[in-house]
Amino acid sequence: MPFANLKVPAGTLSAEQKETLVAKVTDLYVDTFGDAVRDNTMVLVDEVVDGGWGLRGNVLTLAKIQQRSG
Repeated sequence: MPFANLKVPAGTLSAEQKETLVAKVTDLYVDTFGDAVRDNTMVLVDEVVDGGWGLRGNVLTLAKIQQRSG
């Protein structure tokens, strides 16, 4: 069973954006392995709590992420 676990900052994606991610990741697996995997492909979108992860030794928060992208 193909499986993808996407970790995203909590509160950054709408329900529609999560649906789009799930559909696109599923389509990627289908493109790679064939249509037979569609019914068994699992995609999890995990929302990581604010400050619950880091990059380059620094804790990331939603405020820091928004600063970098704005």
